[in-house]
Amino acid sequence: MKILYFAWLRQRTGTSTETIDLPPGVTNVTELLAHLGERHPSFAEAISARGVVRCAVNQRHVDRDHPVTAADEVAFFPPVTGG
Repeated sequence: MKILYFAWLRQRTGTSTETIDLPPGVTNVTELLAHLGERHPSFAEAISARGVVRCAVNQRHVDRDHPVTAADEVAFFPPVTGG
């Protein structure tokens, strides 16, 4: 699974992109956020405030209950990002 981080989330994770193996039991965005929060503690702080971090799966904005698979590209970004 390819993960992309935009804007200040890059600083929180220390990377703009990473490829991960989707852990067993991670089936939706909420579960993926929890897993990524374990990998990047400062990212966990950012996602603790609902609505601060948005998500897109395969370049389509989705809610946190949206399913994810190992073949997906998942992007996380603040609601407003500047160029």
